[in-house]
Amino acid sequence: MAWAILAVAVVCEIIWALSLKWAAGQATLVASAVPITLSFVNMGLLALAMRGIPAGTAYAVWTGLGAVGVIIGGAVLFGERIAPLQAGFMVLIVVGVVGTKLFAQG
Repeated sequence: MAWAILAVAVVCEIIWALSLKWAAGQATLVASAVPITLSFVNMGLLALAMRGIPAGTAYAVWTGLGAVGVIIGGAVLFGERIAPLQAGFMVLIVVGVVGTKLFAQG
């Protein structure tokens, strides 16, 4: 169950980071409230996942997949470019996350 919660936390992390860029382009209170609210949800989910997964493992998976997701989301939603070498390093991050999960003790 902790891994499922961590997966939701990763998705929330990606949406949170992308909402920061979106909110920067808006000038409303609602736009500012979205990333603030998501940050609380995000941290709560990560903390909940850490009840069943070692902190280092959970954090490595959360940040690694979050970073890759934000890069992909930025390309899809905001037209940001992904260089071929950058894509290669993204693959390495995913390989590291998979290895971290496979050999986790929690």
